Amino acid sequence: MKFHFSLCPSTPPTRRACGALAGQMDQPRLIAIVGPTASGKSQLAIKIASRINGEIISADSMQLYRYMDIGTGKASPKDRGRIPHHLIDIIFPDETFSAANYKERARGIINALRKTGKNILIVGGTGLYIKVLLRGLFPSTEADQSFRQELREKAHYLGRTFLWQELQEVDPVSASRLHPNDTVRIIRALEVYRQTGIPLSHWQKEHSFGDRPYEVLKVGLMREREDISCRIENRVDHMVREGFEEEVKSLLNMGYDRHLKSMRGLGYKRMVEYVFGERDFEGAIHLIKQETKAYAKRQLTWFRSDPEVRWVRYPQGEERIMEIVERFVGRERSKPSTVKAAING
Repeated sequence: MKFHFSLCPSTPPTRRACGALAGQMDQPRLIAIVGPTASGKSQLAIKIASRINGEIISADSMQLYRYMDIGTGKASPKDRGRIPHHLIDIIFPDETFSAANYKERARGIINALRKTGKNILIVGGTGLYIKVLLRGLFPSTEADQSFRQELREKAHYLGRTFLWQELQEVDPVSASRLHPNDTVRIIRALEVYRQTGIPLSHWQKEHSFGDRPYEVLKVGLMREREDISCRIENRVDHMVREGFEEEVKSLLNMGYDRHLKSMRGLGYKRMVEYVFGERDFEGAIHLIKQETKAYAKRQLTWFRSDPEVRWVRYPQGEERIMEIVERFVGRERSKPSTVKAAING
């Protein structure tokens, strides 16, 4: 059995803290723009990047895939021509890409951009990607495919709730954080416990995502729930007008299996069901809208749990965000207390 550990310092906490303060002057500065889908992150990031000579690193697990453009809401070719975007269109729909892969690729790009003097924005709604990039990964085991298949079969024959109940017995903390239908994460938590004898929640608490190589300003975009809901409705309608159905048919015609992780992504799964005649068009679109709204709610819950996020009402607070960002990138590297001042304004 092999274990993989992130390169987190092994120094005692007090020395680690002192080292962090001493090395602060060498830390790259990053601006993270976060929030739920349809909150306006991408367009705001382009405006910010234009003003501060920046480039954008995407933190969206679906925008990684080539040929999946309309359903993932990628920035237009025109916008990407104006402001360079990274980690978009880097893998094919049948390839896998983990949070660890994201961390490695994104940190390499940050190192390269830092040498050019560019400011760097991290933009997207995949909270786990942002967390592992900024704070590292906790120790994990290699995937046990046979055990995972065994659990998937249990879920099929006994129901998804059965696996959640098993997790509740061995790791109640993780179970309380996961929806009973979140089979993928439940299986992963059970796998970690089986291979290590230690609950996943314990690993997470012990590690506490303690790798912090960057000085970060996190800005969260806040909109009224009704506004987000309306924007999601309009976005899905726009996807349909832009040819989302044709995009999905093209992917299937290229040989990409409907059961791939990418093809089961938000929106794609329901459109595939329509193409295969398993659901009518109106029903598919309705489900896409409802599931996107539910996803936005989960994103908001995730980001609200991060005390470092500075929430600003948007678009009303756009100029305020610009001021905060310009102060953050323009101030001198001095005492750590000035970081808090820059963020709190």
